[in-house]
Amino acid sequence: MRRYCVFTLSLFFISLGVSLITRSLAGTSPISSIPYVMSLHSVLTMGAFIFILNLVLMAGQMLMLGREGIKECKWELIMQLPVSIVFGLFVDLTMWILSGYHPQAYWMKLTSLALGCISMAAGVSLEVLADVAMVSGEYFVHVASDRFRLHFGTVKLMFDITLVLIAVGCSWILAGQVDGIREGTLLAALLTGPLVKLFLPRLRFVERWEQAS
Repeated sequence: MRRYCVFTLSLFFISLGVSLITRSLAGTSPISSIPYVMSLHSVLTMGAFIFILNLVLMAGQMLMLGREGIKECKWELIMQLPVSIVFGLFVDLTMWILSGYHPQAYWMKLTSLALGCISMAAGVSLEVLADVAMVSGEYFVHVASDRFRLHFGTVKLMFDITLVLIAVGCSWILAGQVDGIREGTLLAALLTGPLVKLFLPRLRFVERWEQAS
């Protein structure tokens, strides 16, 4: 039960980070780039498009795993469905909470971006420590790195770049211009990983709390 509580908290921090970066108006995180662009041109919310994207990523995982791999990773695949629903709801909730926040000064935008990266990194660190499940984006990278025998960090970078490029293409097709993809998108991709490495050893007390009787 403690692990699930920590995992739920991790999803909230990740979603808060996504929303802070998006509301900074300096870009959005790579994983939310496509959902954000699509939400600008649809009645569906950003959280709804994140859920749809996660379903697509789950389908991609199953294609890479094959029949035997699906059997071996059945629990991990099943867990992604409720995780995707909760994550999408948290994104919509945090976007609503921050709906009145519109930073004007550039330093405020950068501050919001930094806080978003910190929140995302803290969430990812708690997700690792909970060891319950993984969000679909990260598990997709995990499966792809095993399938093609590439380093996780290399696949993660390729994955983020691909998402951003697709988002740019969708924005150009739908609006004739690039919306939501700015310097903050690149900074979010570059900062989150190092911040996770910084936070993870400092949050080990959470792991001890999970294991306490």
